[in-house]
Amino acid sequence: MIGYPLFLKIIDKLIKAPSIKKDYAYMPTVTILVVAHNEEKVIKEKLENLININYPSELFSIIVTSDFSTDKTNEIVEDFISEHKNLDIKLHKTIKHGGKTNAQNEALKLIDSELVIMTDANCFFDTNAVKEIVACFHDKNIKYVCGATVYVNSNENRTADSETTYWDMDSKCRDIEGRIQTITAGDGNLYACRTKEYKEIPLIECHDSSFPVLFSLDKGRAVFDPKSIAYEKAGENDNDEYKRKVRMNRNLFHNILPSIRILNIFKYKWFTVFWLGHRTFRYLLWIAHLLLLISSMYLSSKNIFWFIIFIGQVLFYFLAIIGIFTKSSNKLIKLIAYYTMTVIAQWHGVYNIVTGKAKPTWAKAESTR
Repeated sequence: MIGYPLFLKIIDKLIKAPSIKKDYAYMPTVTILVVAHNEEKVIKEKLENLININYPSELFSIIVTSDFSTDKTNEIVEDFISEHKNLDIKLHKTIKHGGKTNAQNEALKLIDSELVIMTDANCFFDTNAVKEIVACFHDKNIKYVCGATVYVNSNENRTADSETTYWDMDSKCRDIEGRIQTITAGDGNLYACRTKEYKEIPLIECHDSSFPVLFSLDKGRAVFDPKSIAYEKAGENDNDEYKRKVRMNRNLFHNILPSIRILNIFKYKWFTVFWLGHRTFRYLLWIAHLLLLISSMYLSSKNIFWFIIFIGQVLFYFLAIIGIFTKSSNKLIKLIAYYTMTVIAQWHGVYNIVTGKAKPTWAKAESTR
């Protein structure tokens, strides 16, 4: 969490990798795929946002793939289609309630455009987001591009502020990884690939983490484009954010090392380094913190160094408890509480996996709508 970003900054200074080259003259056909589950609060605004993007209307279409919505989502989309018959907008109602990945897998069978851009219902594109992300694909070696999320409520509450701080750091890491070789994970709000190269994955997995791995193992590049921007509200309360992080860890064991091939540093070079540093060690935080606490407690009576390390951890978790239960506005305490919450969420994810409670379906965070 600290050493890896610092490592990347040093490597970036030494290598001085250039920004991703774009060709704005490259304008293929594009389908924007919106995944929705009970999104009556935001789906109309989402569609209004998409039909006003800066990209030729004759070159893009929109598909809303509705994962067994039980509210007015489908009705709102159908009314919107009726009001905009001059535009290519479709609604696909999923055959089974299998979660986000299933909804995308089903909808891809209806798409024949050159590129597919996938997005969530509760985020909104910058006017030039599509033009920017598409321009990266003139390079045939680039197989996957993810955009940048900007949180519009970053200063409104402690949860959103902490999430923004974390996300800013993670985005900087992705930017460096992508410029040097390839990123290790994407962003569910805005990402794209060539339609013919779309890969169906197990429903418990998500494209955010799976696609960069699959494309990188095929010696393609997955990159981050900071100019392709999606705006979203961060979770406005700790409960929503915690549930989101638990859901993100539903496939944690697999994500520690999704393929043994990743360890072949001679073949995959920087990708091996990036995956181990950015993902493997991060997905092991739950057990690493426990082992550090137990071992340093045992060694604290033998060595002053380990005594200090142990006391430091006790103080850290004490501040986390204060932050969680008092809703402290102190920035340091907020970050400690937020970080501890992410580690606890990993433990919750492990529990769900072991007990068979990890599911591909999802419940949206209402405070982000």
